[in-house]
Amino acid sequence: MDTIEADETTLLQGQAEIWKFMFGFADSMALKSAVELRIADIIHSNGGAATLSQIGSTINNGGSPSPDINCLARIMRLLVRRNIFTVHHPSDGGDPLYNLTDSSKWLLHDSELTLAPMLLMENHPLLMAPWHCFSQCVKEGGIAFKKAHGCEIWDFASANPEFNSLFNDGMACTSKVVTRGILLGYKEGLSRIGSLVDVGGGTGGLISEIVKANPHIKGINFDLPHVVSTAPEYPGVCHIGGDMFHAIPNADAVMMKVFIHFSS
Repeated sequence: MDTIEADETTLLQGQAEIWKFMFGFADSMALKSAVELRIADIIHSNGGAATLSQIGSTINNGGSPSPDINCLARIMRLLVRRNIFTVHHPSDGGDPLYNLTDSSKWLLHDSELTLAPMLLMENHPLLMAPWHCFSQCVKEGGIAFKKAHGCEIWDFASANPEFNSLFNDGMACTSKVVTRGILLGYKEGLSRIGSLVDVGGGTGGLISEIVKANPHIKGINFDLPHVVSTAPEYPGVCHIGGDMFHAIPNADAVMMKVFIHFSS
C-alpha cells in the first residue's frame, strides 16, 4: 500500500513539473510587459515605492484609455512571487506599496547598466518564432531562424531597419554590463597595445569605452555594413564594415564578444 501511494505521489510530482515547464513562458511575458509599461521606472521616479493606482495613472501619462488595474495587479502578483518586485502592506491599512529589488533595478530604461533592451529583443515575436522550429531542425537540419523567417538573422536585420535597431540596442546594453569588468581585468594588457579591433562590435559602445579609458589605443569597430552604418561617431574609433569570415582589419589585438553562437 505504501509503495502504491509513493508511486502516485512521485507521478503527481512529475505532472507538476510538466505543468511548470508548460507555462514557463508566462514569467518571460510578465517581465516583458513590465519593461514595456516601464513599471520599474515608474516606481523609481515615485521615490522607490508606488501603489497600483499610482503605477496605473502613470502608464498612459494620465491619458486615456485608463489602464486595467485588475490586469496590472495580476502581473504584479506574479512578479512579486518571482522576486522581481516586493510589496509592502502599510500597518495603517493603506494601499499596498510596490518596491524595486536588485533584479528590477536592471529593468530601468535610463540606467547606465540596464538589461531592458536585451529583454525586449529576446522576447520579441520575431526572435521567439525560431524557438518553435526546433523539432523541424531536428527532422530536417538547418537553422531555426532561417526556417522561421526564410533567411539568416544578419540578412533579415539588413533588410529590416526596425529589427536591426532592436537587435543593436539589445547587444549594446550587454556590452555596457561587461565593460567595467574588461577595463579592470585587462588594465595591464590594454596598456601595452596600440590598436584594438572589436570583431562583431555592433555600434561600437564597448570599444569606445576602452579607448576612452586608454586614449593611446586606436580603436576599430568591425561589424557587418548594415550594423556599422547606424553607429555613432566616437573619438579615437573608426567603424569598418565587412565579413569576418573573409577578413578582419589588422590590429595589435583582437577582441570577440558574444557572437560566435550566431554563426553556423
